[in-house]
Amino acid sequence: MLGRDLIRLQCYEGIDMHHALYEWDYARQMLFVRSLSQSEVATSDEDLFGDRFLVERPLLKAVRSGDRCVLLIDEVDRADDEFEAFLLELLSDFQVTIPEVGTITAQSRPIVILTSNRTRELHDALKRRCLYTWIGFPDQAREVEIVRSRVPHVAESLAAQVVSAVNRLRAMELEKLPGVAETIDWAESLDALGVQALTPEAALDTLGAVVKDRDDLEYTAKSVQDVVA
Repeated sequence: MLGRDLIRLQCYEGIDMHHALYEWDYARQMLFVRSLSQSEVATSDEDLFGDRFLVERPLLKAVRSGDRCVLLIDEVDRADDEFEAFLLELLSDFQVTIPEVGTITAQSRPIVILTSNRTRELHDALKRRCLYTWIGFPDQAREVEIVRSRVPHVAESLAAQVVSAVNRLRAMELEKLPGVAETIDWAESLDALGVQALTPEAALDTLGAVVKDRDDLEYTAKSVQDVVA
């Protein structure tokens, strides 16, 4: 929409500053040192720690790109508290310090979007700096469109049946409510089995594509007639 580059940082358990910010290409540095030693040419820190050996990760790339990019920090709730604190500092100042290079400051601020699946609560300090919005489940017509766009060879009638069944599942007291991704998976599973219409038998065979908890699976299997009604 804005004609900017998208830079995406996928968060995960154990992600640290170097995975998100920068790394040095040690293999190329070693080859460079060996080539210089063979030719008996002196080297310096500036030669070893320059841009040609600096591997930009998403956060450094976004700082350097500034308002030419949109930075997506995806599933920030999967990272730990320490990484969240690091993000808070970075997003406040939009500058990073690389010991061998110095401080790099963004000339202009990128647009930053953070997403969370609420696997844990984010700290108030981070949320306070964000414009908060909640993305709920789409309405049935929109969800059918999404399924058809992702799995175009699935008949519209089957896609509509799957979406209706998923909405009934969401109305149940399940440990994990199915999302749009599960709706798409279910439609693909049924299509792979050559199913033309969602019947209770077909639903039982493929419930594992949409229900991802053991207790939920047992509960919905007993109520499959209501789900596929």
